[in-house]
Amino acid sequence: MITNNSSSGAQDNAILVDNARGEMDAQGSASKGRDPNEKHLNTDHLLGDLKGRTISGTFITIVAQAIKFLLNLAFIMALARLLTPKDFGLYAMVTTMMGFLWIFQDIGLSTATVQRQEINHAQVSNLFWVNVGVGGLVTVVVAALAPAIAWFYREPRLVGITLALSITFLLTTSAVQHIALLNRQMRFGAIATIEVTCVLSGYMTGIGMALCGYGYWALVGANLMQVVIRLVLSWLISGWQPRLFSRNAQTRHLLSFGANITIGNLINTLARGLDNVLIGRLFGPVAVGLYSRASLLLMRPLEQFTMPINAVLIPALSRVQTEPERYRRTFLRVYEAMALVTFLFTGLFLALARPLTLVVLGTKFEQAVPIFAGFTIAALWVPLTGASTWLFQTQGRGKDWLFASLVCSSITIISFLVGLPFGPVGLAISFSTAGLLFGTPAVYYFAGRNGPVADLWSGIFRYIPLWIVVCSVTWLVRLPLVNSSPFVQVLVSAPVGLFAGAILIFVVPAMRRVAFSLLDILLELKSRTSFFNAR
Repeated sequence: MITNNSSSGAQDNAILVDNARGEMDAQGSASKGRDPNEKHLNTDHLLGDLKGRTISGTFITIVAQAIKFLLNLAFIMALARLLTPKDFGLYAMVTTMMGFLWIFQDIGLSTATVQRQEINHAQVSNLFWVNVGVGGLVTVVVAALAPAIAWFYREPRLVGITLALSITFLLTTSAVQHIALLNRQMRFGAIATIEVTCVLSGYMTGIGMALCGYGYWALVGANLMQVVIRLVLSWLISGWQPRLFSRNAQTRHLLSFGANITIGNLINTLARGLDNVLIGRLFGPVAVGLYSRASLLLMRPLEQFTMPINAVLIPALSRVQTEPERYRRTFLRVYEAMALVTFLFTGLFLALARPLTLVVLGTKFEQAVPIFAGFTIAALWVPLTGASTWLFQTQGRGKDWLFASLVCSSITIISFLVGLPFGPVGLAISFSTAGLLFGTPAVYYFAGRNGPVADLWSGIFRYIPLWIVVCSVTWLVRLPLVNSSPFVQVLVSAPVGLFAGAILIFVVPAMRRVAFSLLDILLELKSRTSFFNAR
C-alpha cells in the first residue's frame, strides 16, 4: 500500500504540506480579467513548485499549531486555577446551546470555495453575502433565545452571556470567504499568523479578566476578542474585497453543495452537543463544568493534531481530484501515518488518566478523572473518522456526507440515552464505545463506496496492538509510582510506554514501512526548511 522509494512516493510528498511562499506568489500572480480581485482566486501558480510550497508550508503550519497548543494548554491550566467548575459550567451551558447554530457560521460555503477547480469573483462575492446574511440572522435568533436558554437551565445569569456571545456569529461569517480564499491559494503562512495572533490576544484577555475577578466573563471576553482579531486580520491580510450581490453569477450549484455539507454538519453538531445539554439540565452547572473540561482535555489535543493536516490536505487533494490514482496514494499515505501516530500516543491516555487530569486542571477537577478516562476510547477513532470526511469534501460528495451524518448522529444520540442513567462517566463511556463499534463502520462505508479510496479499515485493525502495548506498559510502570506526584507519574511512565510502542513498530513490518515513510517526509521537511532558512 505504501512505498518509500518510488517516484510516485516523491510526488505524493508534495501534496502532504503547504508553503508560506504562496503568499508572495499569490500577490504577484497575474490576475485573470480586469477585476483585480480575480488574482485572489487564481491557483495556476501553485502547480509550478507544488513540492516546495507544500513542504515549507507544512513546517509553518505545524509550528503554528504547536504554538496554539501550548497557548491553549497554558490558558486551560491558568483558568482552571483562577475560576471554578461552576464558572466553566455556566459558559458551557450557553456555548453548547449556541453550538447547535455555530455550523451556520460557514454553511459549507468555505469548502465550496476551496474545492472548486474554477470560481470567479462574482460567485465568491455572492457566497460572502450569503454567509453574512445567515450570520446576521443567527445573531438575532440567538439574542432572542437568551431568556429561553436561561429558563431552560433555571439560571438567570445565562441571559447576559448569551447576548454577549450572539454577536460572534455575524463577526465570524464576515471573515469566512477571506479565510477560504487564503486556503484556496494555500497561503497557510498568512492563516497561521491570523490564528496565532487571535488566539494569543483572546487568551491574554481572558487571563487578565480572570485575574481582575470577572469570573465566567473572562471566558466570554476571550471568545469575543479572538473573533474580533480574526475578522480584522483576515480582511487586511487577504486583500480581497467583495462586490455587490449578483443574480447572474451562477452560484446555485455552490449553494447546493454547501447546503448538503451544512445539513450534515448540523445534524452531527446537534447530536454531539446533546450530552452537555442533558447533563446541564439534569445534574447542574458543576457537573457540566467537570464533563466539558474532561472532554476538552482529550478533544483539544486531537484537534491540534489533525488541524494542520486537515488544512493542507483539503486544498491539496482538491487540486488533484482529477487524478484518481495520485489522489488515492496521497490520501492513504497521510491516513496510515495518522493512524500510526494516533495509536502510539493515545495509548498513554487511559493509563495516565488521573495524573494527566490533575497536572492540567488541578485538584479542583479530580472528579473529572473518571470522565476523562471514559473519553479515552474515543481517541482511537476520532482522528481517523475525521480524516475520512476529507473524501466527502474534496470529491464534492455532499449527499454522501449528509447520509453518513444521519446514521452517525443517530448512533451518538442512542449512546447518550444509554449512558445517561449512569451519570457523566457512563455517558462518556457509552459515547466512546458506540463510536468505535458502530459510528466508525458507518462513516467508512459511506466514505469508501464511491471514489478512488475504499480500503480504510487497515488504519484501525493494524494498530490496535500498538495501542494495547503502549497502554499496558505505561500502566505497569505507573503502578509503583501511584503515591508520587502526578507530574512525576507522567514524566516517568509516558516515555517508557512510548519506547515500548517504538519497539513494536520496529518489529512489525507493516508498521515499520509506515514509520519509514513518515520519516522520509520529516527528513524532506527538514531539508526544505533548511534550504529556505539559508536563503
